[in-house]
Amino acid sequence: MGFVMLLVIGVYVVAGNLVNGVGSGGRALAKGAVPAAYKSLVQKWGNLCPALTPALLAAQLYQESGWNPTIVSPADARGIAQFIPSTWATHGIDGNGDGKRDIWDPNDAIPSAASYDCELAKYVKGVPGNVSDNMLAAYNAGAYRVIRAGGVPAISETQNYVKRIRSLAQSFAAPAGRIDPTQQAAGAIAFAQSKLGTPYLWGGEGSAEQGGRFDCSGLTQAAYAKVAITLPRVANDQYNAGPHPSRDQLLPGDLVFFSTDLGDSRAIHHVGIYVGGGYMIDAPRTGAVIRFDPIDTPDYFGATRVTEDGAKALPTTV
Repeated sequence: MGFVMLLVIGVYVVAGNLVNGVGSGGRALAKGAVPAAYKSLVQKWGNLCPALTPALLAAQLYQESGWNPTIVSPADARGIAQFIPSTWATHGIDGNGDGKRDIWDPNDAIPSAASYDCELAKYVKGVPGNVSDNMLAAYNAGAYRVIRAGGVPAISETQNYVKRIRSLAQSFAAPAGRIDPTQQAAGAIAFAQSKLGTPYLWGGEGSAEQGGRFDCSGLTQAAYAKVAITLPRVANDQYNAGPHPSRDQLLPGDLVFFSTDLGDSRAIHHVGIYVGGGYMIDAPRTGAVIRFDPIDTPDYFGATRVTEDGAKALPTTV
């Protein structure tokens, strides 16, 4: 334990000197970012046209439904791609070739979302600006408004939609190179370190009523809240708050995740804050206290380098 404390002090100093940045992503998908049941569909249809990428399509689907194929919105948008029935009637396709266009079937809905995106990209291909941004704006506000505005229209909802999807796409794209660390990592580590020895509480968010106790994702959420980054409440949504460094690229402040299914981020069951040397600070389970634990276990899933833009892009509910 003495060694680990010295280790944390050292990495805390290193983390305090980190600079802000976000890595770039390629057309491949990050490990486990898309549920295994949909990965091949997103990978295939996300390459349907130059304006679309698998990561961009994944970000849209996650933002719209959180990968829930049975969800219905208050506006009667349905399924994993959240098509309104009238839009589905004209733009839904038979993606799996079974002779039916089923709004509830991801095998039809995911290809339809990609097809609709690419159709919109054709409509706005002559509009000044980035074609992918204009495509997303057309998805939100309609192609006519994009054409009339000569780009992303000055509508706050549409501008925010484009920014959210573009930022969120970084968490679904496999890193193409170096991922820069965030400035906020040191503060998150310092908060978690200050909670060492605190008893675990299922559902704990550190409130006075809860005796200042946390569960795993409550601790990581509170740690990043201390540096003005708002994370979702549960671990499998926190995974999408930034790009994903590989095991040998981990830096202090990265969130590390553990899953019952190593091919599916929706099966993540635990999260901690990496401190270096193969260790994390985490709130492990009922009966335990917040402590240092090794990360190299059979259920180690991957990591996220939290970014402010990535966290802001996440939907409040999925």
